[in-house]
Amino acid sequence: MLLASINLDKRLGADGPRARFAAWLRAHDVAVIVAQEPYKPADRRPPLLPGYVFAGGDGHLATWVREDIATPAVSAPTGWAQRVELGWLTVLQVHLDAYTSAARTAQLGELAALAAAEGGRPLLICGDFNLAPRPQDGLYDGEVSGFTADTERKALLHLLQTAWLVDTTSTGAEAEFTFERLFTGKLSRFRCDLALLSDHLAASVTVAARHEVRTGPEAFTDHSAILLDLPLTPEVAEPDDVLFAISDLTGKQPAAAGARSYQPHKTAMSRQAASPAARAVTGHLTGPLGIRTVLDHGCGRGADVAHYRAAGLDADGYDPHQGFGWPRPKRHSYDLVTQMFVLNVLPDPGARIRALQDAAAFVRPGGHVVVVTRSPEEITKAAAGGSWTAHHDGYWSSEGKGTFQRGISAAETTALARHAGLTPARGAAGLTLPGVSHIVLVKPEP
Repeated sequence: MLLASINLDKRLGADGPRARFAAWLRAHDVAVIVAQEPYKPADRRPPLLPGYVFAGGDGHLATWVREDIATPAVSAPTGWAQRVELGWLTVLQVHLDAYTSAARTAQLGELAALAAAEGGRPLLICGDFNLAPRPQDGLYDGEVSGFTADTERKALLHLLQTAWLVDTTSTGAEAEFTFERLFTGKLSRFRCDLALLSDHLAASVTVAARHEVRTGPEAFTDHSAILLDLPLTPEVAEPDDVLFAISDLTGKQPAAAGARSYQPHKTAMSRQAASPAARAVTGHLTGPLGIRTVLDHGCGRGADVAHYRAAGLDADGYDPHQGFGWPRPKRHSYDLVTQMFVLNVLPDPGARIRALQDAAAFVRPGGHVVVVTRSPEEITKAAAGGSWTAHHDGYWSSEGKGTFQRGISAAETTALARHAGLTPARGAAGLTLPGVSHIVLVKPEP
């Protein structure tokens, strides 16, 4: 799903720029538009965009979605930030103060608080930040500009570090400027239009700065657009009468998928014996780590719990599907929590983080969490062989059953686990598990 973030410099009210903007949107099949300064005056009725529905906002910050997509929830936590709920992803689009460093520094501090309030929910913060993240990102007459202060850069770095965000448009030593204008006869160039994305999403999202929107004959604004290809399948809109049908304009049928009921418990295997992963845990980890108590988090029907008990461990199981008969245990502080093939059946990164956070709540400080997932290579092969349908960042393994699969690497699990307060364990023995990904994590001591 393509999302475009762009400062329209209040030009959407003019027929020419609006027509060129609409043509650009159709050419790229943009699904969601988050726009800074789209039109003036700020309180006017928003201009019509053929094929799109106005989702919320005003002339400061506004959001449109393609007409085949369900309108998302849109709110304004501040006058310079807008919050958009796109399925499992929170989008905060911003337009920071254009005049004073002190104002931008304060806004970045507020933005860090807004990010923290999301509680680990996958996050995209995009828009016109009116600052240069690095000295080379802001030039005036060929020299480093003094417009951006060190306090702003420190506040931005704090936001990136505390919210586990990646500056996706920072691609190398040379800046890819998104704004260029002559001031007093001298050229000012800035990379100020940014897209900050949760680190665990960065590898699966393509981000590009599109400069044709501000240069050349088809330009319609003076800022580059940031175009993000997000691994998110939007919910389809309810049928309704529309002024212009997007399929009539583009010749393409709507790409959004309707809401389905996810049933991850239907991926649980009926085992007569322990899984290879559970046997590897008792064969390589429990002895060296001095494990006595174990919780199998997401245990399914419980074959691995029986294996741990047979190995002499004090073991419990828990599975949120009540039909499996493993209710939430009342005790905590286990030496080891295992989570086998759980993350890869959850259809969104936010649910994966919550599953890891829940698992971490059961392990004692200094204790370990073992996470095993199906590998990206295995899922890619299975998807091709089974003609699975793409959905979000993975596949429907069975649309009829409502089951989802995604291949998850150990590196991705590590990034997700940071949001649960877990870090890779040093010195822990690896597991011999061909065809799958695994990681041994530790809950740090206070």
